[in-house]
Amino acid sequence: MEATLANSLDVRSDTRGFHVLMAGVFVLIAFGGFTPSYWARIAGGTFHAPPITHIHGILLFTWTVFYFLQTTLVASGRTPAHRAWGTAGISLFSVLICSIIATKITIVRLDDAHGFGDASRRFSAVAFCALPFIIGLFALAIANVRRPETHKRLMYVLMASLMVPALARVFLAFLAPAGAAEEGPPPAFVSVPPAWAAALLIVVAMVYDWRTRGRPHRVYVYGGLVLIVTNFLTVLFAGTQTWMSIARFLEGLGG
Repeated sequence: MEATLANSLDVRSDTRGFHVLMAGVFVLIAFGGFTPSYWARIAGGTFHAPPITHIHGILLFTWTVFYFLQTTLVASGRTPAHRAWGTAGISLFSVLICSIIATKITIVRLDDAHGFGDASRRFSAVAFCALPFIIGLFALAIANVRRPETHKRLMYVLMASLMVPALARVFLAFLAPAGAAEEGPPPAFVSVPPAWAAALLIVVAMVYDWRTRGRPHRVYVYGGLVLIVTNFLTVLFAGTQTWMSIARFLEGLGG
């Protein structure tokens, strides 16, 4: 009995350590992925964008660091503090989602003014169609806050999904041909490799679960599948007239 309890505590401790490690990986991906296209250009004085872009960037980086700190609180046994900060997390995430919408609408309007309107509307599907999945994950995580094993895995899948834009910047930095940025927004299918890379982050957690629990948690299985399927359907949907009509409506919300 005591041996079983000790083994259970060891597994729980190892799991907490794993989540802190991966939270650190998310921070590295978020900051490192945007270094070529954002941080380096800001340092060089060559990044010019509307203020909402910087606001969105600050919120995204803040959320990633917030997730790391929250994970660290749980790992150190300070669960009450983790829960106390949860309300702030809900507010921060809500503002982050609003910034995603406002930023994409602003970018589409600017691209339209430069003659890339249709290409930008098609590519905007990648962000807008991901929102229901991301918001749904967060809502489920909050609904399962008293079921920590489910809650933390839902948050993990959410964070892996939020890494897609940063991972995309890495692919673009190394694979995009020179001058591609001047040719306008890319087609929606360029989001496929970073989405698969994000899914691999979930696979890493599945493998860890398999080794520590004997099987992967269903949150990872279903979350990873929905991430891939959502991305695949988005690529197909982005080129339809239905989406173009929706994109024009959303663009019109910007004034």
